[in-house]
Amino acid sequence: MKIEDFVNALDSDFYAGVPDSLLSPLCDYLYESYGLSGKHIVAANEGNAVALAAGHYIATGRKGVVYMQNSGIGNALNPIASLTNDKVYGIPMIFVVGWRGEPGVHDEPQHVFQGEITVPLLKLLDIGVMIVDQNTEPAEVMSFLKDEESAFAAGKSVAFVVKKGALKYGVKPDYFSSGTMSRESAIELISGNMGGSVFVSTTGKASRELFEIRERRGESHGTDFLTVGSMGHASSIALEIASELPERRVVLIDGDGAAVMHMGSLLVAAEIAPKNLAHFVINNGVHDSVGGMPTPARSKSLSDIAKACGYPRVYRANGEKELEAVLDGILAEKEPCMTFVEVITTRGARADLGRPTLTAKENIDNFTAFLRD
Repeated sequence: MKIEDFVNALDSDFYAGVPDSLLSPLCDYLYESYGLSGKHIVAANEGNAVALAAGHYIATGRKGVVYMQNSGIGNALNPIASLTNDKVYGIPMIFVVGWRGEPGVHDEPQHVFQGEITVPLLKLLDIGVMIVDQNTEPAEVMSFLKDEESAFAAGKSVAFVVKKGALKYGVKPDYFSSGTMSRESAIELISGNMGGSVFVSTTGKASRELFEIRERRGESHGTDFLTVGSMGHASSIALEIASELPERRVVLIDGDGAAVMHMGSLLVAAEIAPKNLAHFVINNGVHDSVGGMPTPARSKSLSDIAKACGYPRVYRANGEKELEAVLDGILAEKEPCMTFVEVITTRGARADLGRPTLTAKENIDNFTAFLRD
């Protein structure tokens, strides 16, 4: 289905969400049509998007559209169950959910279980469901919404669960990023200079690049925990590893979208402040792993935010020379101290970037064996 026809069928004047690769046609169309504005907001996380749509309905009486990957249902569950449900405020909205891990379709391990429970979970939340595939017509979308009018009037919501390839759009916006260095080059510098450390890397292409860098160098993967799911939580994993293993330096390779998604974790980290934690946030200003849509960090200083949260040492590096200088400074410190480094990079990745050849179970087994060696 052409995305223009799908959006026309939805007939909404407000969209908020977190980008998803299966929903790239929708994300690209919304950005081309509205940019980032009062009609379209790229949210920090999916629960944030639900609350925005709730505010839109309260102010205008009109239903908003919330888009997300199905992995984001967990972030959205609390406001869906305790705010918008008809047993509470009864705020109707339309969800558009990318169906990663659809049963019978090969996908990455972090999507398999989420894919199995997507439709049952939405129904458990008392949300009406329509599955959208490559054969779905706009008239079917409009008919479904018309049939749900009484449900909307009662304060209930509906969800369109979108299969891979169901939506089409022929335009790719030029999502801008200001850095001069690639993310992979930054990770190569960090991992090369911080050898002997324990590494935790965030969801998406950062972990894929770290894996391939190890392969090229012939290095062990046992030092690295690749957080393939649970976007935004790698920082908490790294924080507790650092707290429990004070004799080891722990290097966290985070992303701007992930840092924004659960930004409260910065306050928690600064409160605990393990001296052996080095937190690198690769900020290219976009959700690179799911299409390149801008993050709220694109024009903000995450290093200033980290400083305000209470990180004891904070740096910002734009370009290889600046990053090398920061790394030299960290390694030369006589007294270890928890450090935050915002690394500005360009968006995009190699076209031939692969995926880890180890399973998630093999990764954690190798990593924990390394920690206990």
